[in-house]
Amino acid sequence: MRMERSQELFQRAETCIPGGVNSPVRACRSVGAAPLFIERAQGAWLYDADGNALIDYVGSWGPMILGHRHPVVEDAIRRVLERGVSFGAPVDLEVALAEKVISLVPSVEMIRMVNSGTEATMSALRLARGFTGRNVLVKFDGCYHGHGDSFLVDAGSGVATLNIPGSPGVPGEVTRHTLSLPYNDMDAFRELMAARGGEVAAVIVEPVAGNMGFVRPREGFLSLLREETQKHGALLIFDEVMTGFRVALGGVQGLFGIKPDLSTFGKIIGGGLPVGAYGGRRDIMAHVAPMGPVYQAGTLSGNPLAMAAGLATMEEISRPGFYENLEEKTLKLVEGLAAAAKDAHIPVCCDSIGSMFGMFFTKGPVHSFADAKTSDLMRFNAYYAGMREKCIYLAPSQFEAGFVSMAHGSAEIEATIQAARSVMKTL
Repeated sequence: MRMERSQELFQRAETCIPGGVNSPVRACRSVGAAPLFIERAQGAWLYDADGNALIDYVGSWGPMILGHRHPVVEDAIRRVLERGVSFGAPVDLEVALAEKVISLVPSVEMIRMVNSGTEATMSALRLARGFTGRNVLVKFDGCYHGHGDSFLVDAGSGVATLNIPGSPGVPGEVTRHTLSLPYNDMDAFRELMAARGGEVAAVIVEPVAGNMGFVRPREGFLSLLREETQKHGALLIFDEVMTGFRVALGGVQGLFGIKPDLSTFGKIIGGGLPVGAYGGRRDIMAHVAPMGPVYQAGTLSGNPLAMAAGLATMEEISRPGFYENLEEKTLKLVEGLAAAAKDAHIPVCCDSIGSMFGMFFTKGPVHSFADAKTSDLMRFNAYYAGMREKCIYLAPSQFEAGFVSMAHGSAEIEATIQAARSVMKTL
């Protein structure tokens, strides 16, 4: 694989951008490689600055569920471009997208659009504190909810990949209100709520974790969160920025039949453009300004380009059979990756829900961030390098989920499995 142009661009970037990247901060440093600079994308493929063509399982970190440059999404964006790119005023598209999300997610009665997942989670937490009059936040080790100050305690994603134990610049007065527990540890959660439930404003969770790698909830875990928060008058927030409309049409909450008080969304609802949203019960959302006293605003929130791309994407994924087809592709991929590792006598733990998947280089099972950290990171790094050399584009971290799109066909999936077979034999 040629990398001369990507390396040249990265060297330039390092002189003017911290670490040579804007987002994601994880870059490729953790796996000992320089990032590829992408020139263009089409369907399931990325084309980098050196002309390499790679099968993409990152999907812009989740939103490209239809694949890159889907014609329906591009047509929707073009139509809006003829009207303008930003108005700082309401447009019909944001109303239509809000109505669409509300129709598909039973727990959401009102929704506010923002510009990123971080904005959504920060706003949801502020609203929860304003609504309950309490300060304490409960989260779970390895779950990542954006880079808001309150969320960086024992966080996943880039924080986990770079092994950062929090972040300088976050006052202790802020983090003392954040309590972090092991994901899937039901006894620890019961004990905490019994001791301090009356102080808790909100419990926030990735209902299916994707920022410590792919980790599914244990049976009964999400139900317990719902029961205990209701018992103690705390709000339950499902962070579905990653999982919303990725694992199923109604998100994790639709799949498991659990109604949180608030939910956060992003990625897919913007069709690949910058977007986020938070929504939930009407009586809670009525506390958001200008209806209520909890302030939140954003100049570009409800941007017409993002609303158009999101609405077009949502219409496509609502078609009958969409998720069944996508899950079938994902299962074929995951089964093939597991078989490749087994044939090479390498212990791995593979799993998926919908079109979201993961593989840890450990025998498993993996139920928590502590379990995830038993993975053989040196072996993962070698696997990542080998797969990239064979033009398979994976997230450069053991602690990230992967994503399949509708654009991935049998040829791409089979090529990926064959590449994995070849690489596993060298590990």
